Amino acid sequence: MLTPKPRGSLSEAVFAALRAGLDTDHGPVWPTADADEDAAVSLWVLYELHYRGLDDVGDELEWHPALLALRHQLEGDLEARLRARFPGRRSEGDFGEEFFGFVANHDGPSLAAHVQRDADRDQVLELLRVRSIYHLKEADPTAWVVPRLPVATKAALMELLYDEYGVGDPNRLHAHLWALGMEACGLESDYGAYIDEVPTEILEQNNAMSLFGLHRRLRGAALGHLAAFEATSSMPSRRMAQGLERLDLPRAIVDYYTEHIEADAVHEQLAVRTVCGSLVAQEPGLTDDVYFGAFTCLDLENRVAVRMLSRWGVLEGDEGAAA
Repeated sequence: MLTPKPRGSLSEAVFAALRAGLDTDHGPVWPTADADEDAAVSLWVLYELHYRGLDDVGDELEWHPALLALRHQLEGDLEARLRARFPGRRSEGDFGEEFFGFVANHDGPSLAAHVQRDADRDQVLELLRVRSIYHLKEADPTAWVVPRLPVATKAALMELLYDEYGVGDPNRLHAHLWALGMEACGLESDYGAYIDEVPTEILEQNNAMSLFGLHRRLRGAALGHLAAFEATSSMPSRRMAQGLERLDLPRAIVDYYTEHIEADAVHEQLAVRTVCGSLVAQEPGLTDDVYFGAFTCLDLENRVAVRMLSRWGVLEGDEGAAA
């Protein structure tokens, strides 16, 4: 993957510096981001240095102080924005029941329901392209958290991740299944192939997962995000599969979603009651962060849905404004 197209003054400066190389500990004075998407794509690229890297950027820049300082600034802005949206939560007893209730009370427009009933082929292919930024990475942001957890939580998380990574079979690895589905649909399956197409909301959604995964202090948020994702995945996966079948899309992409219908119904209990439940039992001070991560997952998905459905003319007026 090459560095993507810049989206403003900051990303233009950052990407040029990455390609040219920074050979001292003192980097340039970075310009202010022109817009949210400028900051978001800059942060996304800085995070990618810690994943698979970029073909036109030297690996030695992963830990360059000037880039880390910029990442720290952009992360601070992102975290502050995410925390400002979080309404908090009220504790009412059993963690699992409370968490499932918290998730159930968060409602918003559903991309999966639109795909199931009304979306046309072009809309679905566009959705697959922008979703690929996450699905070709899948569980990787959560894997950063493993060394930072107490024993019971670590074991439970590894049980879940073992499924995500194909239970030892590389051909069953979920990110690989997604790539096969993309190829069957005539889409590019290369990692990051559609980064220039994704809206700000998708960038922020992915950046939040990297933020939570890369910072030990945010391990509660990372696991809360995971639990909310798993708790809201099974039914949408069923709807997606039905919509893809309605449009006669290739079996490989349908199979990706059918794989998640049953798996995520199991994973939601594991992620909520065992992973997060064991964490808050041993580290109760992380409970608020678990809910912060859960809310962030649900809220950002709502914002993605509003963006895409508004673009397709499904939402109009007040419906198209994310809270």
